[in-house]
Amino acid sequence: MSRKRTTFSTEFKTKIVLEVLKDDKTIKRKASTNNVTPKNIQNWKTTFLANAEIAMELSRGLQEYKQEIAELKAKK
Repeated sequence: MSRKRTTFSTEFKTKIVLEVLKDDKTIKRKASTNNVTPKNIQNWKTTFLANAEIAMELSRGLQEYKQEIAELKAKK
C-alpha cells in the first residue's frame, strides 16, 4: 500500500524553520519531534532564506509582482 502524502501549512513550515534558525534544536531532532523528514525541513529552510529579501523590501516585491501581472495581461 502506498502512503498518503502529507501537506503542511505555511504557518507550520515557517514555525519549524524559525525554530531551527534560532538553534533551539537541530534539524534531525526537530524533524523527529514533528514527524517530518529532515530533508523537508532543509528544503523549507532553503526556500525561506532565498525569499527573505521579499519580507525586508515588501514594496519592491509587490511592485515586481504587479509589473509581472501587467505584462502578462498585455500579452493577451
